[in-house]
Amino acid sequence: MSRRGIIVTLSSLILLASSFPVAAQKKAEPKKQEVKKQEPKKQENSRSRAQEEGNRALRKWLDEDVAYIITDEEKATFKALKTDEEREQFIESFWLRRDPTPDTIENEFKEDHYSRIAYANERFASGKPGWKTDRGRIYVLYGKPDEIESHPSGGTYDRPFEEGGGTTSTFPFEIWRYLYIEGIGNEVLLEFVDPSMSGEYRFTIDPSEKDALLHVPGAGLTFDEQFFGRDKADRLNRDGASLGNALGNTSRNNQFDRLELSAKVFRPPEIKFKDLETIVTTKLSFNLLPFKYRTDFVRVTEESVLMPVTVLLQNKDLAFQEQEGIHRALIHVFGKISGINGRTAQIFEDTIAQDIPDALFKQQLDGGSIHQRIVPLRPGLYKLELVLKDINSGNVGTISRGFTVPRYQDEKLALSSVILADLVENLPATQIGSGSFVLGSTKVRPNVSDEFKREKTMNVWFQVYNLKLDEATHKPSATVEMLITKNDQQVKKIVEQSSELSSAAAQMTLSQAVPLSDFEPGEYKILVKITDNLTKDVIASTGKFAVR
Repeated sequence: MSRRGIIVTLSSLILLASSFPVAAQKKAEPKKQEVKKQEPKKQENSRSRAQEEGNRALRKWLDEDVAYIITDEEKATFKALKTDEEREQFIESFWLRRDPTPDTIENEFKEDHYSRIAYANERFASGKPGWKTDRGRIYVLYGKPDEIESHPSGGTYDRPFEEGGGTTSTFPFEIWRYLYIEGIGNEVLLEFVDPSMSGEYRFTIDPSEKDALLHVPGAGLTFDEQFFGRDKADRLNRDGASLGNALGNTSRNNQFDRLELSAKVFRPPEIKFKDLETIVTTKLSFNLLPFKYRTDFVRVTEESVLMPVTVLLQNKDLAFQEQEGIHRALIHVFGKISGINGRTAQIFEDTIAQDIPDALFKQQLDGGSIHQRIVPLRPGLYKLELVLKDINSGNVGTISRGFTVPRYQDEKLALSSVILADLVENLPATQIGSGSFVLGSTKVRPNVSDEFKREKTMNVWFQVYNLKLDEATHKPSATVEMLITKNDQQVKKIVEQSSELSSAAAQMTLSQAVPLSDFEPGEYKILVKITDNLTKDVIASTGKFAVR
């Protein structure tokens, strides 16, 4: 082969070899794209698995954890709930209404319940979890019996007189004795028999079920059968039909008493703590009475904050009753504020009465009823539960929300809630510091819906805390700005200097009336900004409102 031929051949081989990785790379590219396409599927599958695990946990809670103690009404309500949030609130309320000490961290009923399930699973399992057995069920419902008569191997048994007397041989059985069970009575005897000798004891109301010689002719006879020739078939059978009783109808052998005991012993225990039932019932009512609410925060000291809770009801949602030309609606308000540890911080109850003269009734149905309760709290995390009930219709509305009470630290620039109000007015000295909507020397009635009519005036109220005082003048130097925008475009801007304010001090209460006649209908944003010119500290708060 010529030198040139060798060179050409080598060149061809090099080109051929270099083409392999290119081809391989081209073939690999779709795989990368395929991996990228698969990533969303993996994320979706992960979310689906998490959702399925959550669903399994909720099903387990209903079908296993509380299967024996949940009432039929509660079960139906739980199954009707639409979201996991509603179900979680239901579960929280379920345990709360059974808590014997709701003002403490511990829920003794819940802890005891799960301890009983664990004990039942450990002691009574027999081819299935212990809680599913009859003994496990009774233990979960009523706890440890006061006394247990146990015959784990069966054998020779001398019947007591109330069972007919005589001697027989038995299957393994136990008799549990409770001195008292609420809703059932005193001296409750519950019998369990293991006729299959497998370790699974079944609850029975028939004392003869443990008799291993029941179907053996002439063996294991009662006194009645020995001396009076009665047939074994005349004994109290397993269904509780008394066809013959040697010693008469004692309470333990009376067929009706036994049937009643069987019905009572397996039903869910009665809920004892009726004072909490109202809260739970409202959570299950699907909010038949709609209402709006808002909470605001105003500093008292570093460790104390006032929280006005304001509620708005529409008159059209209320049931009015007419009497002597006056239409009256009555609403009961129940509020509970608890810390994250479950301890109750505040409870309040009020009644809202809305009276409308007959001549104005149709006109004022488009209006609303507003109510406020001011509660003192320490800084921290809390949960607010509000329950409103229309006395005339029975309709109920409820909310349950978490919130944080801010800590207004000394020496640090701070701002109260910015309240958009329908009304702000100074009060006479005799009314300062008391009553609904009263904050210090001012009456401030919030607009709960944050919706204002164009012909009205919006009042902006807030307090500023811990402005630095000038050493020479003993007054603060601060800039107060209020900016209102629509679609990110400035609509109105107000700027004031503290030197222009007669009330200038380390703590200032400010209010600004904003006529809305020039505002086009729509959604707006408001920004309140405070600059301490001495320390250069800045604090701001934003909000939203609508003009209709």
